[in-house]
Amino acid sequence: MIRSVALILSLLGMSAYAQTIGIDPANPHYYFFNGKPTVLITSAEHYGAVVNGEFDNVAYLDALKAYGLNYTRIYPGYLFEPMGKYMTGNTLGVKPAKLILPWARSNQPGYLLSGNKFDLDHWNPAYFERLKNFLAQAASRGIVVEICFFNGQYDDTWPLSPLYHENNIQGVGRNGYRDAQTMKERELVEREAAYVRKIVQEVNSFDNVILEVCDEPALFTPIEEAGPWVGHMLEVTHDAEADLPKKHLIGQEVQGPVDGPIDFSGNPFNSIVVTQYLWHTHDWEMGGLQGLDREYRHNKPIEQNETNYFPLYKGDKIGASRVEAWEFMVGGGASFNQLNGLFTAEDPAGKPPENAQLLGALRNLKNFIESFTFDQLVPDKGFVVSGFDRETHYRGMSQYGKQYALYIHHSEGGEGAAYTVTPGQYHENLVLNLPPGNYKAEWIDPASYSTLATENFEQKGALHVLNTPTYTVDIALRIKRQ
Repeated sequence: MIRSVALILSLLGMSAYAQTIGIDPANPHYYFFNGKPTVLITSAEHYGAVVNGEFDNVAYLDALKAYGLNYTRIYPGYLFEPMGKYMTGNTLGVKPAKLILPWARSNQPGYLLSGNKFDLDHWNPAYFERLKNFLAQAASRGIVVEICFFNGQYDDTWPLSPLYHENNIQGVGRNGYRDAQTMKERELVEREAAYVRKIVQEVNSFDNVILEVCDEPALFTPIEEAGPWVGHMLEVTHDAEADLPKKHLIGQEVQGPVDGPIDFSGNPFNSIVVTQYLWHTHDWEMGGLQGLDREYRHNKPIEQNETNYFPLYKGDKIGASRVEAWEFMVGGGASFNQLNGLFTAEDPAGKPPENAQLLGALRNLKNFIESFTFDQLVPDKGFVVSGFDRETHYRGMSQYGKQYALYIHHSEGGEGAAYTVTPGQYHENLVLNLPPGNYKAEWIDPASYSTLATENFEQKGALHVLNTPTYTVDIALRIKRQ
């Protein structure tokens, strides 16, 4: 009897934490999941974990869990890529025989890659079984899955899509790739909406899901034409859950000007402000740091869900990937995804030694953020009055008089897609403006998470000088009132 009561109480306790990932009630710039404030940090494969039947996605999820990472991102079938695009091993570049998609095959031959054409009136049960198994495996490891329905089509991806007219028996999708995500072809828009509704329905029971509408919708399409289509699909996504038990967060990437046709940051259907890369990489794309500076006013989580495709960086590639993650998250970001080409079908666990350094730095970042009561923090670097030169990059957060986070690094390329770090022997004398009190300061190495120096000090006047240890690329500071 005692054991039965204990089991029931245990199950009741578990159910209390079983809730769909949502917005932190204490701070809308962060998530709330499994009963606590949450940040999402990862280094993810190139979105093919479900559509690529050759990819051992359980081994991949195990690798993320081993480093304490809690986030991944998938494309569920609208877009995939030719084999070998960008780099060998690209998980989104699926071997034709291993391709698994939401739509069923017909009895009519003629699909461009191989096999029969698709029948858009019927769904593929094997695909949805694989999708839901992936979500369940992720959930059991505490990993949130972001499902991105669409991506701007390329001239070499649109002819592969089941929604391209030569690949389906309905003859839907007769416009070119630039028009695939516009309102121009009514029947195509209806099929795209049906695809969204089907996936939303199938995944509704999962708590560890975020829905994302479209990645780079204005990639080759004028913003004025892509914007109405994105708005329509955002509404379709929202409405698809109207009569379903669970309601999931929905995100949409910002492209083009702030408050322009593809800035849905203030739209009530949009829950997450999505950015990509470091800064404004083109005239049409908003970078993560730019999003922190320009979109924080919407009081929603800000996400940087794609970076350069590792290892396509310059110089110290590990350092370059590390500094962009740390600066974004210590600047107030809620979720960060390092796009990682070291996860492949041949090596789904990503075992190259450099991947251990890459994942380790992200684990350290997550540990650093979680060492604070982070949902009480707001972006703030004004507590550092002076001590930096113009070439030094730094971001910070604070809860006035109680806790302070600071991240410093030395890099070039701050206005582009990624940094190139500039190693040296760096040392700063920082002048801090803190309210009177006793504080403990800890200097931390982001690469190893070792403590480089500790100082207990009493802030008596308005200013206090805090000296950094000597470091080569980057350093983090944690200050807490004692």
